[in-house]
Amino acid sequence: MGKTSDISRRAFNQTVAAGAAAILAGSGKGFAAMKKSGLTVRLGGPVYVNGKDPGVWAEAHRKAGYGAAYCPVGPEAGDAEVAAFRKAAGDAGLIIAEVGAWSNPVSRDDAVRKQAVMKCVQSLELAERIGAACCVNISGSRGDQWDGPDPDNLTKETFGLIVDTTRSIIDAVKPRSSYFTLEPMPWAYPDSPDSYLRLLKAVDRKKFGAHLDPVNMINSPERYFRNDDFLRECFKKLGPHIKACHAKDILMQPKLTTHLDEVRPGLGALDYPVYLTELGKLGGSVGLMIEHLETEADYRLAAEYIRGRGTEAGVSFV
Repeated sequence: MGKTSDISRRAFNQTVAAGAAAILAGSGKGFAAMKKSGLTVRLGGPVYVNGKDPGVWAEAHRKAGYGAAYCPVGPEAGDAEVAAFRKAAGDAGLIIAEVGAWSNPVSRDDAVRKQAVMKCVQSLELAERIGAACCVNISGSRGDQWDGPDPDNLTKETFGLIVDTTRSIIDAVKPRSSYFTLEPMPWAYPDSPDSYLRLLKAVDRKKFGAHLDPVNMINSPERYFRNDDFLRECFKKLGPHIKACHAKDILMQPKLTTHLDEVRPGLGALDYPVYLTELGKLGGSVGLMIEHLETEADYRLAAEYIRGRGTEAGVSFV
């Protein structure tokens, strides 16, 4: 993911201001039109405490103002430990938003592929045991880098492989409450709301849901400068299927050719009032998880920014 250290602070601030102004001008709507919405969002992110004690772990989330959490244990955790964290989350009013299964289930290397599929199965089983909303992975890559671009990623054959692999994971676990989901990527399926809908239809499993990371799908100037409309499109098409969301931001650099960098929420141009308003319409049951930051202070700043934009849009937080 991108860094902002190679541009000057002045150029960076100018770019942010220009991007935000362009987006607000394009939408034709300010924050006033979205106030008094009565909507609720469940924000979450990492906490920096000893994660071995379920009570301490849960209390740290409440102190941070979070209503959602990442799964605190791995698939190797025993039933007693899983049950203790599940109870602590419930007692604190937290939802466990997602269990990560980060791996490459479409690798050309058969050994890597089999290992990745097994990790997904074990992670989905954990999601079911701990009461998480979903297990999430990316679809993977046909290239050497598990999450990188490759000419074969966006092909009919790879689409079919993703469908077959996803079915096999869900069928192996047969989850009753949790969902298996795929985080969108800029260069792998699903890379748009429409390709996600195609996958949902093709996989044809009730426990296959959608994971929304809009920043990963903003891969062109059109989507960048009209991301308010793109966000609305995502929720219009995927809303009933969305089980968890990611919170980050995106910044276009003023140099050729197109350069789009992932940045901390508040340092880019993503229309958070629209994002939070649309997410709030789902009823406060879907976790919005901050990710990919380096320090506790960064996560605190991101959360403050998101809450501030939410307040301006009339959105409250669990």
